[in-house]
Amino acid sequence: MAAQKAEGVMTMNRRELMAGLAAGTVVVPFATSASAQVPAFMQGVAQAASQDEDLAAFYRARNFEGIWSGTDRAAQERRNALLAAFAIAPDHGLPAARYDPQALIGRIRAATQPIDQGMMEVELSRLFLQFARDIQTGILTPGQIDDGLKLQVPYRARLGTLQAFAQSTPAAFLRSLPPSSPEYGRLLREKAIMERMLAAGGYGPTVPGGKLEPGASGPAVVALRNRLITMGFLDRSVSQDYDAALQAAVQRYQAANGLSTDGVAGQGTLDEINRPLEARLASVIVALERERWMNSPRGARHIWVNIPDFTARIVDNDNVTFECRAVVGQTSVDHQTPEFSDVMEFMIINPSWYVPRSIIVKEYLPQLQANPFAASNLQITDAYGRVVDRSTADFNAYTQSNFPFSMREPPSQGNALGRVKFLFPNPYNIYLHDTPSKSLFNREVRAFSHGCVRLGDPFDFAYTLLARQEADPQAVFKAGLDTGVETRVDLVDPVPVHLTYRTAFTNVTGGVQFRRDIYRRDRDIWNALAQAGVAVRAIAA
Repeated sequence: MAAQKAEGVMTMNRRELMAGLAAGTVVVPFATSASAQVPAFMQGVAQAASQDEDLAAFYRARNFEGIWSGTDRAAQERRNALLAAFAIAPDHGLPAARYDPQALIGRIRAATQPIDQGMMEVELSRLFLQFARDIQTGILTPGQIDDGLKLQVPYRARLGTLQAFAQSTPAAFLRSLPPSSPEYGRLLREKAIMERMLAAGGYGPTVPGGKLEPGASGPAVVALRNRLITMGFLDRSVSQDYDAALQAAVQRYQAANGLSTDGVAGQGTLDEINRPLEARLASVIVALERERWMNSPRGARHIWVNIPDFTARIVDNDNVTFECRAVVGQTSVDHQTPEFSDVMEFMIINPSWYVPRSIIVKEYLPQLQANPFAASNLQITDAYGRVVDRSTADFNAYTQSNFPFSMREPPSQGNALGRVKFLFPNPYNIYLHDTPSKSLFNREVRAFSHGCVRLGDPFDFAYTLLARQEADPQAVFKAGLDTGVETRVDLVDPVPVHLTYRTAFTNVTGGVQFRRDIYRRDRDIWNALAQAGVAVRAIAA
């Protein structure tokens, strides 16, 4: 009977195989020689594990006894649970070919000799560890994709993972591996919805022509209406006119995609509306990979900056309690805001701006060489902190490599950092701060800084942070502000801060929002995922 069940595996589709493995109606025979008393089996295990320190340590501690091989119930449950997990790997955006359960079953059945069975035993453990890493902490290594990805991925110890699995309930252990964040679960649901929509034809025909606005009529308006209906932003209708209902739908679409909500389908809005569903699915798969890179607690209270969304939020127990617009680094490579996590420890009210050396020598030195009194709002100081007399200094005697001075802008209303900055000391010299350039917050694309994050409502941001430790946070803040001098205020409970980059993210109530890939990082991540075997797929309902 078991042999018949195993033979039938090769003709099952993925859903049938997954259901059969989970129910135990599919039995995958694999050796009766798992005992450490079989020398050839032991030799196969030892040989296969010898090139992997963790696998070698695991099997030595077990006297080379297997965990996958054998006819006992525990071994069968482990095999079935692993194969069932492999069957749904593509649901998580993992490479289907890397975790092909039917191909793996064929390899297991082909291992008929004890030495081959021992080697297959270790191969299953290797694949298990690869799967655990992929689904827990990602397929890719962030820093190898883009230098702006400074993330510290929370990799788990391989040996400890395998030891824990061997003592666990297999199916429950494997279910615990993916990120448990609500966002990961919502992304999985949206991915499945979009895959079914792709199988049904996607978003339909694109919208032709140029700008469309209220009052317009004709085939292009019909195409716009039909595409918004398919996307779920408009109830079904047959009007050819750009009426109030269509205008409201365009505004809903614009809001969900980070666009100016003017209700006009200009070229920028049409470019986003016409993006194919396949491209949107790729963005969701990239977002899943990014969630895996951050598969660790974010803090009951944390700060979440989404770079391509140009926003900063304070999140308390998964609820956004403060949100404001943000300005992030420019799109040029040397000014892009990096992605990393750290801990905010304090704020400085009435900050000085200590100009980074890269800005001094690249931007201000040429100005000083042309006019020694340029940038008069900045103090030039020597190595001892003494102010340099501009009238006697010969700035033309220096180059970018030997310029010996520092530059500082004292506290003021016009200070480049505004009236407050928020510090989470890091090697990249990145922080959040106020700015006197308030008009930039009205822009649709807000990538103007040298890398730091400017806040649209920095005072309210400070009040929200201080409310946890001060009875009257506004009064405490204002008292520091009124001094006119630098004032440090420590956070009694430091707050984790995450500088992230999400071009696809979900709504708590359902649906997914998209943003432009301003730094092209998600493009590069998708290309790397595709090279690893990840693919966009369509699944019939």
